[in-house]
Amino acid sequence: MKNHRNQRILYIVFDFLAALAAWILFYMFRKVQIEPQVFGIEVPITLGTRFWGGAIGLPLVWIMFYYFTGFYNDVFRRSRLDDFLRTFMTSLLGVIVIFFLLILDDTIVDYTNYYSLFFTLFLLHFTFTLIPRMIITSGTVSRVHKRKIGFKTVMVGSNENAVDVYMDILDQKRSSGLEILGFINIHQKVHYQLQDHIAHLGGHENMEKILRDLQVEEVIIALEPSEHGKIGGIVNRLSLLDIRVSAIPSMTDILTGKVKSTTIFGTPLLEVTHGLMPAWQQNVKQMLDIILATVSLIVLMPLNLFLIIGVILSSPGPILYKQDRVGRFGRQFKIYKFRSMYHNAEENGPELSSKHDPRVTSFGQFMRKHRLDEIPNFINVLKGDMALVGPRPEREYFINKITQEAPHYIHLHKVKPGITSWGQVKYGYAENVQEMIKRLRYDILYIENMSLFVDLKILFYTAITIIKGRGV
Repeated sequence: MKNHRNQRILYIVFDFLAALAAWILFYMFRKVQIEPQVFGIEVPITLGTRFWGGAIGLPLVWIMFYYFTGFYNDVFRRSRLDDFLRTFMTSLLGVIVIFFLLILDDTIVDYTNYYSLFFTLFLLHFTFTLIPRMIITSGTVSRVHKRKIGFKTVMVGSNENAVDVYMDILDQKRSSGLEILGFINIHQKVHYQLQDHIAHLGGHENMEKILRDLQVEEVIIALEPSEHGKIGGIVNRLSLLDIRVSAIPSMTDILTGKVKSTTIFGTPLLEVTHGLMPAWQQNVKQMLDIILATVSLIVLMPLNLFLIIGVILSSPGPILYKQDRVGRFGRQFKIYKFRSMYHNAEENGPELSSKHDPRVTSFGQFMRKHRLDEIPNFINVLKGDMALVGPRPEREYFINKITQEAPHYIHLHKVKPGITSWGQVKYGYAENVQEMIKRLRYDILYIENMSLFVDLKILFYTAITIIKGRGV
């Protein structure tokens, strides 16, 4: 059994201890080797504010640095060579920053002291960080090779190419962790060659349901040349799921997305990735979401109290309105908002709101004008269902209507939905499906141009919309 949380904690604890040990020994080195040269006498080792500031603060800074660079992602699919290179580069970059911020103003005898200080800190930090990482990663790799750790995998394809890939996987003495559960076929046949080896799970029409039900972690696409007409749609559908995708090399000219070559079980496969933002930007975005959502809920407590009273006085019913929405990878969640409509306003079925909607209370109109009814969305951000910026989440009822006319709407499910979006800032609320489709192009544009800078611009224009009361 894999436990990603415990594995991350293991890396974090040893990274913290490594940074602490490196700082303590570096501090001693300065006191014993450098300062006696400067002052001409032995300097007593005192643990002052500089020592304790570094001992407490620096390890935490290092942990944040590793987090933002994505080191704690995908902790069970590690390479010792990759760990070595990443540890070397992050240690070098981090020590350079520390050197210029904390060490460059030290009193020295000559410039060679700077070289001693820099390389001592770098070697201490790099060595103490690398050794535990290599031990942990080596243990993980060993468990993968011995099939004690496996990744639930399904093959898409059923004939000669798929059989070749499966047999290569099966014949490896050291496992790479792929636990083949079965295969999904493309064309309907009476008998599939791969059926003689593994279970037939069903056709590609039900692919998403099969993969979700089995909690699949990886898909290997191994189609025949006659099935290549389906590859674009298959890859497109898989990109909307939280699943790792690999394919046989012969399809490189057809596959969409960024492709990185890798070798698994002696069979060269291509990993198809659809990362929309660099790992560090994605982690910074997530951290900012949590911080800003927390701060907003605290700062806005007096306003929330006013809104709660306003909702209670406006009409009978609950204060918060909860509704099922579809989020990233098609997962459903409950969105929280201050109730702006009369209770049971949708008892006759789902319906989009309009500017002069009789279902909306007078106080609800005020909240919507300044988008104050969406303040509880910050709870969804803290729960991980939403982000500050992203396409607005919709109900499944309207998604089904939109996709009939605009199938590319499903691309919005590649990212977390947001409290505000490019589409909402540019177009506002939609009153019907056609307006939702018009707004869609802005959300697609956001996905194609995702960055922290774009998020900040959208948040800035959202603030203007709220202040000017252009929310409806």
